[in-house]
Amino acid sequence: MRHLPFRLPRPWLALLLACCLSLLAACGGGQHHPAPGATTGSLTVTLGGLPAGVAGAVTVTGPASYSKTLTASTTLTDLAPGAYTLSAASVAQGTGTLAPTPVTQQVQVNAGATASAAVTYAATAPLALRLQEVASGLSVPIFLTAPPGDSRLFIIERAGRIRVVQNGNLLATPFLDISTLTTTSGERGLLSMAFHPQYASNGYFFLYYTNLAGDIVIERRQVSAGNANVADPLSALNIITIPHPTFNNHYGGLLSFGPDGYLYAGTGDGGSGGDPPGNAQNTNVLLGKLLRLDVNASTVAQPYAIPPGNPFATAGGRPEIWAYGLRNPWRYAFDVPAQLLYIADVGQANWEEVDVRPVGQAGNNYGWNIMEGTQCYNSASCNQAGLVLPAITYSNDAANGCSITGGYVYRGTALPELAGQYLYSDYCSAWLKSFSYSNGTASAVKDWGITNVGNILSFGQDAQNELYMLSGTGKVYRIVRK
Repeated sequence: MRHLPFRLPRPWLALLLACCLSLLAACGGGQHHPAPGATTGSLTVTLGGLPAGVAGAVTVTGPASYSKTLTASTTLTDLAPGAYTLSAASVAQGTGTLAPTPVTQQVQVNAGATASAAVTYAATAPLALRLQEVASGLSVPIFLTAPPGDSRLFIIERAGRIRVVQNGNLLATPFLDISTLTTTSGERGLLSMAFHPQYASNGYFFLYYTNLAGDIVIERRQVSAGNANVADPLSALNIITIPHPTFNNHYGGLLSFGPDGYLYAGTGDGGSGGDPPGNAQNTNVLLGKLLRLDVNASTVAQPYAIPPGNPFATAGGRPEIWAYGLRNPWRYAFDVPAQLLYIADVGQANWEEVDVRPVGQAGNNYGWNIMEGTQCYNSASCNQAGLVLPAITYSNDAANGCSITGGYVYRGTALPELAGQYLYSDYCSAWLKSFSYSNGTASAVKDWGITNVGNILSFGQDAQNELYMLSGTGKVYRIVRK
C-alpha cells in the first residue's frame, strides 16, 4: 500500500472535503436542483365566539381582485403578496345578534410566510321591535305592496282607492279609484292588488275586489302612459268573475305572483258559519281555494290559461284550483329563499291557524270544514286522511284574539336578526308575533310586545322586503328596530 508523501493536517482535510462537496453541487451532481424561491403566501383567519351551528361572515379582499367570504376559521393559501383587508359583518343567532371585533382590519401577506388575523364574535343586546308611522289619514287601509325595484308604497283603501306614498309623502291624487264598482257591505270591497313581475316594462297590475252583486272580480289594469302615479282608467280587462251568492263575508282576497311567475288568488268559502254549502271541500267550485292562473298573455278572448301542474287540470275538478279546504285565507305569503308557502286561515269559533307547505306542492287539502285547526269540526272524530294539518294554531278567545292576520317571512336587510321569521298578528288583539319553520316544524314563537295600534287589517311588504302593519285607525306602520 502506497502512502501519500505527506499527511494533511485535520483542519485542512475538512476544508478540502467541503470544497469538493460544493463543487459537486455546482456541477449538478446527483441530479438535485435547488427549490425556486417562494412567490405566494398564506393567511390564517381565526373566527372566535361562534356557537356551534352559527356561521360567521368575514370577507377577505386583496391584490388582483381577490375576494373570499369565510364562515369559519380557515387558512387561505397561494395568496399573492400584498395587503389584505378583512371586513366582518354581524350575524344572527335566533332573534339575537353576534357582533364582530374588529369590524375591519388589514394584514400584510409575504411570500413564503403565513400571516394571521382573528375576528371575535360576541352577543349584542337582543332585537326589539317598534312600529314607525309612515302614513295616516287613510280610509280602512287593507293592503300595501310595491312594484319590483320601486321605492314607492301603494296602499289599498277598502272603499276602492289605491293611494301612493312617494318620498315619504302620501299623494293626494289616488293611483286608481274604483269606488263606484264596489261596496264595503260586510267584508266586501277592494281587497288587494298585485304588480306583474315585469311591471316596469308592461305596466300591468291586477285587482281583487267584490262587485256590486257581491261576486269576486279579478281584473287586469295598466298604468297610464304619461304619469307613473296614475293608472289608465280605461285599461280594465276582466280575468275572472267568481260567483259568491247569499252571504257578504269570507271573500279571502289576496292576489300574489308566485316564484313560478303565475298569479295566485286566495278565495273564502262563501260565507256564513261552518261553510253550509260545503264549498271548501268541493273541487267543482272556486270558493275556499287557492287558485293558480297564467295571466302572462291575457286577451279578451282568453283572459287566462291553466298552468301545467295544476292538480285538476286534466280531470275531476276545476282546473284553476291549486289547493283547497280553506275557510277564509287572510293572508298567504311566498317565502322564496326557503321555497315555502304560508297560509293564515281564519278559524270558525275556536282555532286560528297558519299552514306551511312547499311552494311547488299541488293539490293540498287544508282541512276545512272537516277540521278547524287541529281539531275535528263539530264532531268528536273525523277522517283526517290526506289533510294538511297546521304548523301552528292559537285559541280564539279573549286572551289570544279573534281572527288571524297573516304576514310575511322577513327577508329585508334592516333587521338581519329577523331573517327567516314569519310575522303575523290578530285583528282583535293586534299583537305582533313570529315563529321559525324548518324541517316541517314551527318553533320559537315570540311576542314582540306591540300594543295600542288598533285593529290590524293586514301586513304589507315593499320592494326592499321590509314589512308593514296596517291599522283600522287609518295608519300604516313600518316594522323597525327599537
